[in-house]
Amino acid sequence: MALLTTILLLWSITIAATTAPVKSLQQLLADADADVPRPPSYTPLPPSLDPWYRAPTTYDWTLTDPGTVLKIRRAPLLNLTVGNALLAYQLLYRSTDSSYNPSWDVTTLFIPRWQARCSASTPALCAHALLSYQLPYDTCNVDASPSFGLHFGEPYGEIADALGLGWFVAVPDYEGPLASYAAGVQAGHATLDGVRAVLQVAGFFGLRMDRAKVALWGYSGGALASEWAAELSVQYAPKMKLAGVALGGLTPNVTSVTEYLNRREGAGLIPQGLMGIATQHPDAYRWIVSRLKPAFRARFLSVRQMTAAQAIGAFMYQDIYGYFVGGYRDLHTRVMQMMYNVDGYMGYHGVPRMPLFIYNAIHDELSDIRDVDELVDRFCGVGANILYHRNTVGTHTQELINGRGRGFVWLRSVLDGSYDSIYSSMGCTIQNVTYNLAPWVGWG
Repeated sequence: MALLTTILLLWSITIAATTAPVKSLQQLLADADADVPRPPSYTPLPPSLDPWYRAPTTYDWTLTDPGTVLKIRRAPLLNLTVGNALLAYQLLYRSTDSSYNPSWDVTTLFIPRWQARCSASTPALCAHALLSYQLPYDTCNVDASPSFGLHFGEPYGEIADALGLGWFVAVPDYEGPLASYAAGVQAGHATLDGVRAVLQVAGFFGLRMDRAKVALWGYSGGALASEWAAELSVQYAPKMKLAGVALGGLTPNVTSVTEYLNRREGAGLIPQGLMGIATQHPDAYRWIVSRLKPAFRARFLSVRQMTAAQAIGAFMYQDIYGYFVGGYRDLHTRVMQMMYNVDGYMGYHGVPRMPLFIYNAIHDELSDIRDVDELVDRFCGVGANILYHRNTVGTHTQELINGRGRGFVWLRSVLDGSYDSIYSSMGCTIQNVTYNLAPWVGWG
C-alpha cells in the first residue's frame, strides 16, 4: 500500500509538472519588462553558465509547435553595444534539430530607435520590416553565440545599419544549444523558427503586422544558416512568407570546404566545423574522437573552448588530416558520409520560393566558386529567381565588405516592395561584377 501511495504521488507530481499552465506572450513580456537588470552592475553570464539558456522544466515544451516562444527577457546592455537600438529582447523558442527532434534556440530582437515615434495615432511611423540577420560566428563553442558575444560589441556594423533603416532586426543563435557549427538542417530550422518566434511578439512593439515583410541575410557561416532556411522553408515552414534572402560567401559543400582550407590560413575552421556538425550525429562524433592520434587529441578537442578567431590562430597553415590515424580517409568513411549527406550539402532539401541575391568572390579562398556556380545552376534549372554576382576581385573576407552595400540595396527593394520594378522577378540573372571597396584583411 505504501508503495502504491508513493507511485501515485510521483505520478501526480509528474502530471503537475507537465500540465502547468503556459504563460501567455503578454505575461512573458510583462515579466521581462518588470525584471530588467540594471547596468553597469549587471554582468551577463555566458550560455554555458546561464540557467536562462535552458528549456522550461515546469511543462512539456516538446509538445509545443516549432517557433513557440518559451521565455523572454530584456537584454539592457545590447541596446548600448549595438548602435541605433532602442530596446533589445532575447527569446528562447522551441525548434527542431537535424534529426527532427525537439530542441530550442535563442534569438535576440533589436527594436530600432525610430520606433519610439510609433503610436496608434501615427501608424505611418511604425516599422514594417523584419530582417533576420544570421551573424557568422563559426565555432563549436556555445559561449561564442551572438546573444552573448554582442554584449561586447557588434563585429561588422550591419545590425546597426539595418536598425538605422527602421527595420526590426533579429539575430538568432542558429547553431543551437550544442553549438552545432556547419550543421545545415539545425541552422535552417533555428533560423526559420527564430522568425516565427519574433513575429509572435513584434506586434506588441509596433511592427506593422498588416504589412510586415521579412527577409533573411547572412555572410559565410551566416549564409550557411540563411541558405538552409531558404531551402527548408518549403517543407518545414510552408506558410511562412519570406520577401527575399541575401547570401554572401556561400559554402555549398562542406567536404569541398575542408579540402580547400587544409594547410591554409583558415585551417582552424576545419576542427571547428567537424566538432560542430558532429554534435548532431553522435556516431560520427565518436568516430572522429576515436581516430584522433593520442598525442594530438587534446589539442584538436580544445577548439570546443575557442572562438573562430582563436581556432584560426591556433591551427593556421596546419595539415588537419595529420591529426588523424588514417589521415584523409578517416574523414570520408561511411559514418562521416552519412553525416555530410544530411547536413553538409546545399541544394537537396527544396527549392527556395523567394527571390535570392547571391554574391561571391570568384577567388574566394574558403569555398570553391564552382560549388556556388553549381548550386545556382541547380536552382535556376527548376525555376528559382536569383540575382547572382560573381565578383572578379577580392577574397572571402574582402567580399564581406565589397558586397555589403549591394546587399543593403537589394534587401531594401524586397522589404519596401520595389523589387519587381528594379530587378527581374523571373528566372536568374548571373553577372560578373567588379567591386573593390575593401582593404586587405587577414583572418581573425
